[in-house]
Amino acid sequence: MTVAGFNRLAALLQATELFSPSQIEELQQEQRVNDGVLTATVVARDYAREEVFLRALAAAMQAPFVRVGDDPIAGEVLEKIPTKAVFQYNVIPLGIEENLLRVATSEPFRPGLADALRLASGMRVKFALAPAGDIEKAAKKLYGVGADTLDRLLADNQLDLDEDLGPAVGDLSNLDQEASVVKFVNQIIWECHHDRGTDIHIEPMENDLRIRYRIDGVLHPTPLPPQMKRFQSAIISRIKVMAGMDIAEKRLPQDGRISLRVRGEEIDVRVSTMPTVYGESVSLRLLMRSSGMYGMDKLGLFPDDMEILNRLIRRPHGILLVTGPTGSGKSTSLYAWLHTINSVDKRILTVEDPIEYEMAGINQIQMRPEIGLSFAVGLRHILRQDPDVIMVGEIRDQETADIAIRAALTGHLVFSTLHTNDSAGGITRLVDMGIEPFLVASSVEALVAQRLVRRLCPACKRPWNVDATFLDHIGFPMEMLAEGTIYEPAGCEECRGTGYAGRTGIYEILVLSEDIRQMVVDRRSAAEIKIKALEEGMHTLRMDGWRKALAGITTLEEILRVTSEDEA
Repeated sequence: MTVAGFNRLAALLQATELFSPSQIEELQQEQRVNDGVLTATVVARDYAREEVFLRALAAAMQAPFVRVGDDPIAGEVLEKIPTKAVFQYNVIPLGIEENLLRVATSEPFRPGLADALRLASGMRVKFALAPAGDIEKAAKKLYGVGADTLDRLLADNQLDLDEDLGPAVGDLSNLDQEASVVKFVNQIIWECHHDRGTDIHIEPMENDLRIRYRIDGVLHPTPLPPQMKRFQSAIISRIKVMAGMDIAEKRLPQDGRISLRVRGEEIDVRVSTMPTVYGESVSLRLLMRSSGMYGMDKLGLFPDDMEILNRLIRRPHGILLVTGPTGSGKSTSLYAWLHTINSVDKRILTVEDPIEYEMAGINQIQMRPEIGLSFAVGLRHILRQDPDVIMVGEIRDQETADIAIRAALTGHLVFSTLHTNDSAGGITRLVDMGIEPFLVASSVEALVAQRLVRRLCPACKRPWNVDATFLDHIGFPMEMLAEGTIYEPAGCEECRGTGYAGRTGIYEILVLSEDIRQMVVDRRSAAEIKIKALEEGMHTLRMDGWRKALAGITTLEEILRVTSEDEA
């Protein structure tokens, strides 16, 4: 930057009225060393918030301050700047005014930026100031994730895997690689992790390749460049290489696993491929090794439920079962229970397929059915290891259930899961598997049904003046309205406009009393058992959901989405 440029910069910084003379001097010195990142420096040194600084700087420069994404941008305007330049300089074209191209940037003092954009677009450039995060989000939405990488691959005619496809090493958040399919796959995984996603689905269509992220339990389509279909084979092959799969086998389903680091944090990715009409569909499940280590206080239990579970998980023997569909947080609950009771005076062993989170102080056994190590075989041998507490990933058949019940009856505490819709259904499921009712009644201490609901974003939730007719229609107990306030989602930058941020659980805890044990022996139906449990004080999933809605944790819509009507 020239002397005149430094003088102008000092004058503009002074005009913002945000900085002291010494801070202006420091920012000028930083510009000499690290040209073009003035806004990032101001934010990093905590001199001012980004939006406050950019608004003040825009007024001093007599340039507009804009929120990118608020107004639509025409396709012909987006084409004025090459995709590579958009992502390289973090800019986005906004519109054309009298042969001037208006471009949003957060770093107007980047050396050579105006000249580079003028040469790329063939037009004179006029800057508008906008937050860097807004520009980045708009670029991904309008051009697609990894658009710059694919553009460079097309320009270099790299449609085949003529590069090193070895497993990724180093931190995944370091995306400063040459344009390649390797970089693009890393971008997809990084993007999903950054958005708090748990799953990535890569789905071949007839004329397109669709990628969707599951965030807080709901699928969201990811904007992608239009030429994505041309890279379908290369992308899938890259993922297979990372997961140690056979890239030549495209006719059979395959499973694999990838271990990565994201910003120094360990992450496991479970990979599944399935042949479809238009190619292989790939699903990736992201498992953060640290995020599974929840304590009981993180599960979203109300104090009364917390007290019941704390008492149950400390019993000397018996079976505690968690029920619910896939993705309802059953494994997270089991890990939380183990984490709570884990101590040096307890020997805890687990039988899992797969091991989702590694826990210190606990002996975890990975099932391998292909060599004969099934749940039943593992559980049978575990009993010879002198355990105090046993966790079985899932009771899938009569043999596993038999051994688990035998373990509970011989003085062991057993945690496991079942795929049933409610707690009472777990009892009848065990009986249907062929377990004698008197054994179920003697060994099972309690069943916990659960679901996951999205949490309201605390930054934008607002009270909802809900219509009484609607509440009556959905069966909401009107007498509960005095216990709290019902909220609705609004949507803001913090929650990506969804109105939700994170998830929590709703629970139904059925403790087997003497009366319910007798009903089990008498082979009474699940509905009758549920009615008796309600008489004894149990609340259903939907009832727990109503309480969480009144507490401002979630919405009525979420409760209705994940629960069925309480037939009892």
